[in-house]
Amino acid sequence: MRPTAIKPMIPAFALPLVGLAVPALAQDAETPGAAVEAIVETVAPIVDKGDTTWMMISAILVMAMTIPGLALFYGGLVRAKNMLSVLMQVLSIFCIMSILWVCFGYSLAFTGAGSADEATWLTPLIGGFSKAFLAGVDTSSLAETFTTNVYVPEYAFIIFQMAFACIAPALIVGATVERMKYSAVLLFVVIWFFFSYLPMAHMVWWWGGPSAYDAPGGFLFGHGALDFAGGTVIHINAGIAGLVAALVVGPRLGYGKELMAPHNLPFTFLGGCLLWIGWFGFNAGSNMEATGTAAMAILNTTVATSAAALAWAFGEWLFRGHPSLLGGISGAIAGLVGITPAAGFVGPMGAIVIGLAAGFLCMWFVISMKVRLGVDESLDVFGIHGIGGIVGAILTGVFAAPSLGGSGLYDYATESVVAGYDMAGQVMTQVLGVAVAVVWSAVVSFIALMIVKAVIGLRVAGNNERQGLDITTHGENAYNS
Repeated sequence: MRPTAIKPMIPAFALPLVGLAVPALAQDAETPGAAVEAIVETVAPIVDKGDTTWMMISAILVMAMTIPGLALFYGGLVRAKNMLSVLMQVLSIFCIMSILWVCFGYSLAFTGAGSADEATWLTPLIGGFSKAFLAGVDTSSLAETFTTNVYVPEYAFIIFQMAFACIAPALIVGATVERMKYSAVLLFVVIWFFFSYLPMAHMVWWWGGPSAYDAPGGFLFGHGALDFAGGTVIHINAGIAGLVAALVVGPRLGYGKELMAPHNLPFTFLGGCLLWIGWFGFNAGSNMEATGTAAMAILNTTVATSAAALAWAFGEWLFRGHPSLLGGISGAIAGLVGITPAAGFVGPMGAIVIGLAAGFLCMWFVISMKVRLGVDESLDVFGIHGIGGIVGAILTGVFAAPSLGGSGLYDYATESVVAGYDMAGQVMTQVLGVAVAVVWSAVVSFIALMIVKAVIGLRVAGNNERQGLDITTHGENAYNS
């Protein structure tokens, strides 16, 4: 474990002590970093319009990942009779989560104790309700970035984080398409949002910020886990939830016996490309500032995704005798997932290796291991987001090493890069983060599904499933013949 005073260099887009028009900095000159804090107290907060603009554009890009990106990607993969059901599920989840985020989610994820004396046993696991319904937030409220005394409007940070909170539960939909009740999907993701997403976001991303780096942080952040933009919080978290949901809900009628091919691969390709473009906001926006690190994150996102698409396509060519479009675009998504936790910590060469590993290993799981397991994890939520997230999270510990072109670790106490990067130690820390995400999401997801099953049931009637959810649940068809 690293000393808690050491924080990752641009450690995920997690944010700090937010909502302060002028931050309340430490007053005790005997505390570590008091010299830096005393200087900050005498300088007005810097709010750069370029940083602010970049944050808002990034938030919009991430929203486009969900609607229409993810909706079209998933919609094209199901049979024609279920196209609208998938679009409606993704749309509804986005709308519900945006409202829950501003009412409760933001406060629970991004508030915490201001000092060790205020901390309780819950502080490392979840925030509080001090900003529920955005209490105390207005247009003058500021949120710290990762540079001392540099801020963005708190509303910009809230919007950016909201976009992440909307896409995470929407990813789970792909695991249970074509047979899970619309009402059951919505109830499940609401429970999962409160008890899995928000605690994971707090554990990984909450910290005191440059002005209060020694304040209690989230559990995994305090242990030094690196997650630049959501490998654990979003992808492993949602991937495990999808796997558990697929196991509990059970396979589609006729699975393994009937043809269940995608009905519209051009839609899937279009959705996948929208995801790729939106992912630049996802990863580079997590830097919170329009700096060289953000530019590097865009470059890493590009080359890792390209490497993964090629790895999947050529791997499929090797094992199946043909490189498919579905394989290529699936590989691209795997690469995007893999580079997410590493985007601002590794160099471009490390990003390429991560992309190759994520693309090939996700391909291997989807075309080989999933069949052996016999689980109808319909649209490979776990196979791509779960496996890709695990690969990326662990390899972040390897390629963040300065000797391999990475950024190393940053110590806010001395405002310098920590000397002597411990690769083995960081990899073990990354494994800890992966393990916590896997276990936490699995337990919460299983309990949530059991609650939903007991209250309203999980599956539609067999006859409705055979007819398709578009007409039986929503009373309309995607296509008129």
